[in-house]
Amino acid sequence: MNWHILLIGLLIFCARIVDVSIGTLRTIVTVQGRTRLAFALGFMEVTLWVTIISTIVAKIHTAPVLAIFYGLGFATGNVVGIALERKLALGHLALRVFTRTACAVLTAKLRAAGQIVTTFEGEGREGPVMELLIVCRRRDIKWILDLIKADDPDAFYIIEQAREVSHQQMPVYEESTGWRAVLKRK
Repeated sequence: MNWHILLIGLLIFCARIVDVSIGTLRTIVTVQGRTRLAFALGFMEVTLWVTIISTIVAKIHTAPVLAIFYGLGFATGNVVGIALERKLALGHLALRVFTRTACAVLTAKLRAAGQIVTTFEGEGREGPVMELLIVCRRRDIKWILDLIKADDPDAFYIIEQAREVSHQQMPVYEESTGWRAVLKRK
């Protein structure tokens, strides 16, 4: 294989990873209603895609191997995009925790850590339970679950996507700066 074609193939592969990763993030922020960020990501995604596809179309008849680089870049971009989104953990979740024994302790610890917790009385299969409703940032869910499991390993929980959250009721966090400020809602 010609080194020139190999170099073009590697560039297509890398550009396609970036393009598809951006597309994955754009889809997620679109669902979350972050219109400005979705606009910017969409512009970058399509600009890259047009550049890549025009290169492929111009050279595919003499170097069909470029289609392989294109396909591998697409597949890898999906994996990278999902991993990147998990790392960024954009958005909010509604966490419902059902406990029979640790409601007061968990509520106090979560509130002391800056979380807003609402409690409800309920009846479970084995008697009275308390439900804790916590709306939190996705990036906080791991430490919150660790805290809950430490105090009540038998707690039952449900995690739901919170599409929109009233900021008047959310905890106040430090102002984001740098690249994280770009990810803020509208």
